Amino acid sequence: MLKVEQLSFQYGKNRILNKVSFEVAGGTMLSILGPNGSGKTTLLRCIGGGLKPQEGTILLYGKLLNSLSPERIARLIGYMSQRTEVSGLTVFDAVLLGRKPYMSWQPTEEDFKKVEQTLHLLDLADKALRPIDRLSGGEIQKVSLARILVQEAGLLLLDEPTSALDMKNRVEILSLLRQFVHKHCLIALLSVHDINDALRFTDRLLLFKNGNLFADEKPETLTENIVESVYGLNVELHETTISKFIIPR
Repeated sequence: MLKVEQLSFQYGKNRILNKVSFEVAGGTMLSILGPNGSGKTTLLRCIGGGLKPQEGTILLYGKLLNSLSPERIARLIGYMSQRTEVSGLTVFDAVLLGRKPYMSWQPTEEDFKKVEQTLHLLDLADKALRPIDRLSGGEIQKVSLARILVQEAGLLLLDEPTSALDMKNRVEILSLLRQFVHKHCLIALLSVHDINDALRFTDRLLLFKNGNLFADEKPETLTENIVESVYGLNVELHETTISKFIIPR
């Protein structure tokens, strides 16, 4: 459903991505991992249309992404950035913006219903009328996630979606997101820093180093050598009944 072929991007003479290729099928939650500056956010922005790669192609549902209209892309791709613009909008209205690709003149009862359902799903219903600028960082992050879920896009691009969440909310959100992706046969690409979250909650891991796709692994096939090569850090890999996890030596 998503196919990236020989994708390269650079700022001036600084190459950020170097001939990156991979495919992702529906019903997959995929982590994009690597040190700071390895190209994770740039990859998401290229796929989302925010950046134009110098080389390579991106196919979504068998169609070249740059051949689709902005209106079509808005229905197919949901993008959650690292930084959410804080405004005086209420939580309800901020999430309702996710329905914009489907609106003509004004929201319908169906739009309102989908927003209410999503707010309940993310435990935000009691904050529906609260202005966003009165929320905590973690609550704002949940509002951003609600906005792309209500968009009903087939491809979700999430740049560090749990960076401001505490442990309890991080586990709940990643569990819920994985269930949502599997149930609706979506594709979710997550840029994450916590490799243990990736091992526990995602189906595949793309590990980047210096703009190159260094490894494409499933959680069960990841090795200490791969992690050490990517991060330049000696680690130990352990396995529990729940998942593998990595700790520095």
